[in-house]
Amino acid sequence: MTTISAFDARPLRVPLSRPWAADVTSVGVIATHVVRSDGVEGWGFSWTPQIGASAVHALLVDDIAPVAVGSDADPETIWDAVWRHLHEAGGGGLTTIALAGLDLALWDAAARAAGESVSSLLGRRRDSARVYGSGVNLHYTLDELLAQVGRWIDAGLPAVKIKVGKPDLAEDVDRVASVRELLGPDLGLMIDANQRWDLTRATAAIEALAGFSPAWIEEPLRADDLAGHAELARRIDVPIAVGENLHTTHRFGDYLRAGAAHIVQPNIVRVGGITPFRRIAALASEHGAALHPHLLPELSGQIALTLAGDPWAEDVEDAGFGDLGALRDPSPVSISSGRLTETAHEGLGLRFREA
Repeated sequence: MTTISAFDARPLRVPLSRPWAADVTSVGVIATHVVRSDGVEGWGFSWTPQIGASAVHALLVDDIAPVAVGSDADPETIWDAVWRHLHEAGGGGLTTIALAGLDLALWDAAARAAGESVSSLLGRRRDSARVYGSGVNLHYTLDELLAQVGRWIDAGLPAVKIKVGKPDLAEDVDRVASVRELLGPDLGLMIDANQRWDLTRATAAIEALAGFSPAWIEEPLRADDLAGHAELARRIDVPIAVGENLHTTHRFGDYLRAGAAHIVQPNIVRVGGITPFRRIAALASEHGAALHPHLLPELSGQIALTLAGDPWAEDVEDAGFGDLGALRDPSPVSISSGRLTETAHEGLGLRFREA
């Protein structure tokens, strides 16, 4: 049996060239490194944009490393044992974000041991995945928003996602109408409320915005409001997308069984890595729901190539680790004319710079 000989983690802040808000000018990354008993090394990471990076680092160093070293280096074998070990501190959230740092490093090592990429190791189903443009843009003026959408159109992206949830619904309607006019009838439009509405407001807002043909409404309510999402699904015809802030396979199962989500968007880091992400993908398939990975296209884009269906990869403008100069090596993916493809690399191809 190949075991884990060493595991370590180091924190870093990655400045954003396009701030997500006045107080979100950087994102937190905890770079991880594993050494197996056969000498193979692997690199991974945990990630949290603004809150909790120090806590994630402490979980990795103080609570995950001691139980991981000496354990089986197979990520699918060790994941549940480490999750049970961390469960006293919470079944999901900081604990699963931290656990992703171990899981990704182990998948990276497994693929490097085989001399191939992780997507090849998992079984690549397609050579490219479709990409939509995304941005944290609710604070943009209308002119800034339309300029951003124009950049996505010029880049050949077939769909875009914009934020909604202004205090005045009329302003949301004006912004969405203007974006739809710029896109024309043939390009896709998604809208994302980022948990800003309650059930009454969501019902009224979606009724007002449905005429602009959104492909989905993302996180219309607080992510922990399962009953509210189920009721909203009964009230509206626009598909509901959730998952960015769901952290366990169990919670995704709750939403799918309740009919509270038509589309699931697990964030690979937030759910605990590739191992649980694949379980969520199987669950979504079982329930006939579409799955589109959330954010982090340099990671999630690789895994999208292995998924059933026709998944979207989400590319937040000017937020890729490669674009931000955070990676030691060239990006493992490339986006051109609305499609994501892999570049030549082993493992995940995601090693962060020392500083």
